[in-house]
This record gives sequence, structure tokens and C-alpha cells, in this order.
Amino acid sequence: MVHEHRDRIYMRKDIILKLVEHGELNQSKLMSYCGLNNVKHKDIIDELVEKGLITKIEEPWGSKKIIKYSASEKGKELAREILGPYEALFPRSVADEQREQVKKYHD
Repeated sequence: MVHEHRDRIYMRKDIILKLVEHGELNQSKLMSYCGLNNVKHKDIIDELVEKGLITKIEEPWGSKKIIKYSASEKGKELAREILGPYEALFPRSVADEQREQVKKYHD
């Protein structure tokens, strides 16, 4: 249980930092860059939108719509003040990164 909670924390952090880094990403690219599954992890993105850390923009594209996300000012501030410095002080080790990669393939 503790490991799942930790993984979700890293997922949230990765989403916010990717959006700060890239500015705006469509849903597919965001999920891909963060190594997340569109169906399984959409609730994390929805939670970040609800908390005001990222913004969601729906744009019409023919008969479909494109969903784009960007970091809100609140999200950018969180990244600048907390997430960035935390990652610098306590970077994920190579072993942590490898465990995350293995877990992605088993999920």
C-alpha cells in the first residue's frame, strides 16, 4: 500500500514538472511523456485540474475535440518552490527509476 501511494505522488510531480517544462501538452503527449495510461491514470490528471494545479482546455477539431493541459500559476509556483528543489535535494536513484520502468510494464 505504501508503495502505491508513493508512486502516485511521483506521478503527480512528473505531470506538473512536464507541463512546466513544455508549457502546453495534449492529453496523449502528456500521458506518454509521464509514462501513464490514459484510462488508468486519468483520475490523477482530473484531480490536479480540480485542485487548480493544472488547467484543461478543450478545443474542437473537426467532429472531435482535443484536450490540452498546462500548468496553472499555482502549479508553476509549486514546481518552482517545492518540487524542483525537492528533486534537486533528493533525486530519484537509478534503482528507483528502474523499478518505476519495470512497474509500468507490469501495470
